[in-house]
Amino acid sequence: MDRYVVAITGASGSIYGIRLLQELPGERILVVSKTAKGIIPVETGYSLEQVYAMADRVFEDDDMSAAIASGSYGFDCMFVAPCSESSVAKFACGVADTLVSRAASVCIKEGRKLVLVVRETPKSMIMLENELKLARSGAVIMDANPGFYHGPETVGDLVDFIVGRCLDRIGAEHSLYRRWE
Repeated sequence: MDRYVVAITGASGSIYGIRLLQELPGERILVVSKTAKGIIPVETGYSLEQVYAMADRVFEDDDMSAAIASGSYGFDCMFVAPCSESSVAKFACGVADTLVSRAASVCIKEGRKLVLVVRETPKSMIMLENELKLARSGAVIMDANPGFYHGPETVGDLVDFIVGRCLDRIGAEHSLYRRWE
């Protein structure tokens, strides 16, 4: 099928979602939370229009009738990058009050891949328990903690390491970082 959902939530690190849009094979569906809409231009210099143009389809976060809100609409994986701890809490508690949280709920109930690029530190016990609950439900918790063995020289290299690890979760070929040898 090669259809992927990328959700960008209101945590710092919107460049992770943008780089995923640039690197994912197949159809790319995008949802951007209200808070993320304000963060993207500040952190990245990209306009929302530029980010939207990287996706094949864009849904608004309040569009609860969007295709991805239904379990009968197929997609291979959903990436929430970055994933705020507020979003983690919603997902862990089954709160589906936005399209992002509803689509994540669909992933969990349908047994689909859900990769959360969590961008928060330090973490409280509540945050860790929410992440554990989601991991036990099948979600992949991928903290935005880059490796350094590949000799990164730029911030882009650090971002590409995390994006490459996301692509690894779906078996997509890439050369975003040098693998451990």
